[in-house]
Amino acid sequence: MNLSFLTPRTELTSLLQVVRQKYGGYQVLEHWTQGEFHHDVVVKVEQPQPDIPGQILVLGTNCNGGIKEVLCFDEVPDRWALWHFRCPANPEFTGDLPPLRGSSKTKIWYDPCGLLGEDGPSELKPEFRSRVRGGGWCHVPGSAPEEES
Repeated sequence: MNLSFLTPRTELTSLLQVVRQKYGGYQVLEHWTQGEFHHDVVVKVEQPQPDIPGQILVLGTNCNGGIKEVLCFDEVPDRWALWHFRCPANPEFTGDLPPLRGSSKTKIWYDPCGLLGEDGPSELKPEFRSRVRGGGWCHVPGSAPEEES
């Protein structure tokens, strides 16, 4: 089922407002990051209606809260199975998803596998970052002094 009606705008706040108004609210169950530039926010819809086929929404966003994709399930998917679905050639991601009930990619979607290679983008200098499982980078705590504002 196509869920593009949930994302006429690509801001996370806009989608959550729609879920709050149309479906009685939501509960944030998980927030996973994959490197610096991808977030998955997993929410449980309080009062699903027939226009969404499952109660669990995975909202794939960029680092600025722009929604790239919406996936719908009956149950919370395993984080690594979700990434295996997205990047099946990556041996660090494994697992099987529960049945995908609906989905939508927005105009700002791009292949997330491109963020994960050894040459993947980072705003961190090499000496201040470490690679995370599957690819992408995170800041090494304590590796650089905090900048003064």
